[in-house]
Amino acid sequence: MIHKSVAILESLQHPTGLFSASRKDVKTGYNLCWIRDTVYASLGFEAVKNIAAVKKIYHALLGLFLKHENKIDWMISQPQPKVPFRYIHARYDPVAMCEVWEEWGNKQNDAIGAVLFKIGELENKGIKIIRGSSDLRILQKLVNYLEAIHYWHDKDNGMWEESEEVHASSVGACVAGLKAIAKVDGIIVPQQLIEKGEEALGLLLPRESETKDVDLALLSLIYPYNIVTPQQRAAILKNVEEKLVRERGIIRYAGDKYYNNGSEAEWTFGFPWLAIIYKQLNNPEKYAHYTKKMVEAMNENGEMPELYYGKTDKFNENTPLAWGQAMAMVAVAEG
Repeated sequence: MIHKSVAILESLQHPTGLFSASRKDVKTGYNLCWIRDTVYASLGFEAVKNIAAVKKIYHALLGLFLKHENKIDWMISQPQPKVPFRYIHARYDPVAMCEVWEEWGNKQNDAIGAVLFKIGELENKGIKIIRGSSDLRILQKLVNYLEAIHYWHDKDNGMWEESEEVHASSVGACVAGLKAIAKVDGIIVPQQLIEKGEEALGLLLPRESETKDVDLALLSLIYPYNIVTPQQRAAILKNVEEKLVRERGIIRYAGDKYYNNGSEAEWTFGFPWLAIIYKQLNNPEKYAHYTKKMVEAMNENGEMPELYYGKTDKFNENTPLAWGQAMAMVAVAEG
């Protein structure tokens, strides 16, 4: 299964190093690249110890930020007005590496936190991602960008690109990113910048936001970020398992309208997400349970669809989903 998943994931990558979110020929817009999806895709290659592939991904992302450095400088120097188009965009053409200009939930602070977190973590593991002064400069600017937008109380569109609220999953990603990148020589992260995020996160949890008490996105605070206390982790898991788990996937939150057929869509990557977490918590029974559910959610080609229409066995056209395929790889990889 791992070999098949590697081949599937590789088929979604472009020569630039960036990934289409799904098939390169899909008509839904998932032929485009999302920063967050590309970070999560890297987790799959890291899990199978393909470090060359991991480096290629982060060099591509650093190149993307360097290409748009002037825009980042603009937000740092003049953070008002904080209108969506001024934020670092969430989506790009994976070939030309240009922003996709259309109305979209582009305020996705967790994506920036994710990049800082993984580059910091990889560097701290001895896996050298940073090539020189240009990479150091742009990483410092990403830190300065989060400070400029006041990430700890900034209303962003969150992981699901929807209504603007302060999202725990976004604040937590930024806290984790700042903590990890602060350990890298040459990067300056004011301690107060981390503390403001920690304080905001403590006030939000275990809720995701003002309108959502439980949300699939909260699992990111357990894996990969490991940014919650044991008590917060237990509350998040209890809420997700009691309220969001369905037969073929996990709904993102109650009342989700995306691909809703009268019932919320069931997202397949929720199963490997829980499997990974329970593997790390040394709970073999729950790990086995969610791994089995993950395999059952794959289609006949071994692909992880984005989702199944609620209470059906019909998956949508965003298949395979790069992010989901990578999570499946992490769930079953050794070590």
